[in-house]
Amino acid sequence: MHSPFVYDFVTKCLYDKNQYSDYSKLSAYRNTLLRNGDIIVVEDFGSGSRKFKSNKRSTSQMARTSSTPLKRAKLFYRLSKYFKPKNTLELGTSLGVASHALAIGHSDNQIVSIEGCPNTSLYAKTQLSKYENINIITGAFENIIPRLKEDCFDIIFFDGNHNKDATIAYFEALLPKANNHSIFVFDDIYWSKGMTEAWAYIKAHTSVTVTVDTFHLGFVFFRKEQAKQHFKIRL
Repeated sequence: MHSPFVYDFVTKCLYDKNQYSDYSKLSAYRNTLLRNGDIIVVEDFGSGSRKFKSNKRSTSQMARTSSTPLKRAKLFYRLSKYFKPKNTLELGTSLGVASHALAIGHSDNQIVSIEGCPNTSLYAKTQLSKYENINIITGAFENIIPRLKEDCFDIIFFDGNHNKDATIAYFEALLPKANNHSIFVFDDIYWSKGMTEAWAYIKAHTSVTVTVDTFHLGFVFFRKEQAKQHFKIRL
């Protein structure tokens, strides 16, 4: 890799093999969800689920099949710990696994997480009530984004609507909230033909300088001092 910034990000954050003591908190939170048999009636605003036929879902099933896996939660913890963001936005709270990881990775990280489904949002709020740096807002992304009070976000995680047009629309709507050091993270960039096309559009955008493609996640940087480069790595 020719970029010292990208090299450090990959080696010191993505490939960081340290077994942080906080990882036990990530496991405990996820295990609580896995043991819970609560039923949530889900109102899906995105592209739907490939794993659930019914809108009645147990939290244990959701944690096992559609929520952020533990390996990914650890990655988000490291991302927060490494970059030390002040403001983070998450599109799609689900059960709050990623929100939790981002919150404990850097305690000064103020997280706004938007969840469209009222019942899922309420459940996540209850589970994460002790974390004062997490603010979960219930509503459709297109309604909430224009009302966000923050001038900029250091990290924005797009994980709520696996649809090409919606992903591009949210990306463009949130570009004014990015600064030179912001990171946009896109989930499931190869989930469908449409998402693959959305990822190609984002990579080619004139405001984007560097991307790191890990297959499941795409990291986008806006550093004006960087030459435009795209990297693919294995996690």
